[in-house]
Amino acid sequence: MARSTSQYYKDNEPARRRRLIQQGKYNKTKKGLRIRVAANAANHAKGTYGNGDNRDVAHKKGHEGGKKASDVTLTKPSINRKSRLKIRKA
Repeated sequence: MARSTSQYYKDNEPARRRRLIQQGKYNKTKKGLRIRVAANAANHAKGTYGNGDNRDVAHKKGHEGGKKASDVTLTKPSINRKSRLKIRKA
């Protein structure tokens, strides 16, 4: 059975460092910043920001980048982050 990505990065320190550097650069780009700002704004609008519920805000189809509470649903981080893979495979 294939291992999870998170387990790979926990076990492989050099790869984890490279990934964190790349992720930091991406978060500073206009696109990365816009996505992060929209997700934080939607999380605040839902009233769930910083409450420790271990949920991500997942934008609904057609509302990507929306900042309103009605534009998002709360999902487990593992499910929300896997959704990017579906987009790439399609």
